[in-house]
Amino acid sequence: MNDRQTHDYAALVVRSLNIRYADGHEAVKDMSCVFPRQGVTAIIGPSGCGKSTALRAFNRMNELIPGTETTGEVIFGGRNIYGADMDPVRIRRHIGMVFQKPNPFPKSVYENIAWAARIHGFKGGMDALVESSLRKAALWEEVKDKLKKSALSLSGGQQQRLCIARTLALEPEIILMDEPTSALDPISTSRIEDLIADLKKDFTILIVTHNMQQAGRISDMTAFMLMGELVEFAPTKRLFVHPEDERTERYITGRFG
Repeated sequence: MNDRQTHDYAALVVRSLNIRYADGHEAVKDMSCVFPRQGVTAIIGPSGCGKSTALRAFNRMNELIPGTETTGEVIFGGRNIYGADMDPVRIRRHIGMVFQKPNPFPKSVYENIAWAARIHGFKGGMDALVESSLRKAALWEEVKDKLKKSALSLSGGQQQRLCIARTLALEPEIILMDEPTSALDPISTSRIEDLIADLKKDFTILIVTHNMQQAGRISDMTAFMLMGELVEFAPTKRLFVHPEDERTERYITGRFG
């Protein structure tokens, strides 16, 4: 694939990414790959393999952890997000993050979206933005009569979809999701998975999941990580049915992890 083809295909290009924590632990080792535009890429692997650390690197969240050292490149829009002239806050607007545990602001449902939009400079019609974001997150019908109520009064699954709506309000190109359903019940999990299936038509989604069945259900591509290394990266069906690396086969067949 030449540079032009890569640019047209890629949402993110990762080159020789290395991440080391303050205690000397090397969490990600020489990771290089190309994440395609739109669709869903799942990142799987056993606990402690570096998958969440890698995900956080894609919008510079790791630098909020004191002493973390990151080298290599993450190319977004033709530029290295780790370049000296790149603003992390601006990057996080274009590459949004949804965390494992729902983290709504202790504000009303309405203000969770409006406040986030305001601090990023949104000056349009706020009512329309709030409704649009909640509709995209498949939450509007459930909360349209509760917009003034505290977001903390919502169920866990509703809170997570509100956090997704808050991210969508910033009109990102890429959405990073770090085990977004691991704290949810099966019904809420199913709703989030259905939502991801809808969102992937318009957004690039990278999701870390500990659940291989979930990866098989929702992802188009899957990356398998082990001990900080990217072992295999392939279309999901091919990786699960015909893995090329013995370590991948051992993991997906439950022989370790």
